[in-house]
Amino acid sequence: MIAVIGLVVGVVVGLLVQPVVPVYLQPYLPIAVVAALDALFGGLRAMLDGIFDDRVFLVSFLSNVVVAALIVFLGDQLGVGSQLSTGVVVVLGIRIFSNAASIRRHLFKA
Repeated sequence: MIAVIGLVVGVVVGLLVQPVVPVYLQPYLPIAVVAALDALFGGLRAMLDGIFDDRVFLVSFLSNVVVAALIVFLGDQLGVGSQLSTGVVVVLGIRIFSNAASIRRHLFKA
């Protein structure tokens, strides 16, 4: 319940404050969001499987975002930022859909 309240408060604050992302951080924001979604779906899957650990979730969440941002940063430094960004999105997308399929199987007992 606390998580739902936090989500609602965060959405309302975001809509009221309307934060602006600096131009130099804009390439990293979508990658960070996809990495965070991967961690969230993984945490939900672990919770449904009965093996959720809050410390593992927190470390996974933070490390996914940092590693994904570092890969994109490295790609920018090498001049291949868009290719590495695409690679990160593809890999994390596959993980997200895999976790979503597992969650669906668990919820619908299929």
